[in-house]
Amino acid sequence: MKKKIPILLSMVLIPLVGIAVWYNTPIDLMNLDANEVMEIVVFNGNSGNTTHIEDKGQIQHIIDNLNDVEVKRAKLSAGYSGYCFKVTIYLSDGNQADDWNNFIINSDDTIRKDPFFYSVSKGKIDYNYLENIVE
Repeated sequence: MKKKIPILLSMVLIPLVGIAVWYNTPIDLMNLDANEVMEIVVFNGNSGNTTHIEDKGQIQHIIDNLNDVEVKRAKLSAGYSGYCFKVTIYLSDGNQADDWNNFIINSDDTIRKDPFFYSVSKGKIDYNYLENIVE
């Protein structure tokens, strides 16, 4: 019986430590080559308008900015609705970009990609630049 307690304890403790490390590990927001991006579609949740960004200079600025951002999981996003900007990135082949795509930018330091909210831990999202384009 005495040998079972440490084994059971380690079976619970090791996964909990693993989950804590995974949850707190910083994540690169994206790693895209701006030359591969054909279009960025931004839906403005405040106005209901959709903006199609096809200008290479604007795409370059947005992708370079997002490539420099690192985020950490902040909290669960289940049950929340409403947002500022929903960003969808389309590549030159017409397909949506993998990984960080269809995410929501709520401010210069908060992103939502279900099932989590993410806070910026390195860099800063150029929220004002995006806001000026879509309004």
